[in-house]
Amino acid sequence: QVQLVESGGGLVQPGGSLRLSCAASGSILSIAALGWYRQAPGKQRELVASITRGGLGNYAVSVKGRFTISRDNAKNTVYLRMNSLKPEDTAVYYCNKVPALTAPWGQGTQVTVSS
Repeated sequence: QVQLVESGGGLVQPGGSLRLSCAASGSILSIAALGWYRQAPGKQRELVASITRGGLGNYAVSVKGRFTISRDNAKNTVYLRMNSLKPEDTAVYYCNKVPALTAPWGQGTQVTVSS
């Protein structure tokens, strides 16, 4: 029942960085695992990073070494730091439970990587 709101997207050049935020309306400790998903036009939504209550992170191969997921339980916020951005990272990024299953999706935040 926790609502999640994404923010922090924008337009960046290749090689640039962004930090996305996922603000929750309640305690994120009520959710076993949270993650960042992304969906590019014409593509399936994919999980790019996840983090457990204990702070253990996991990453898709495509972003490993470039993205870092973190959480601030006091602020009920999950972050995604994205470095060395590539055009193929362009997508709408969403925060949700992992696995999402029947959980609803928010509006996401647009990340565009372009020269």
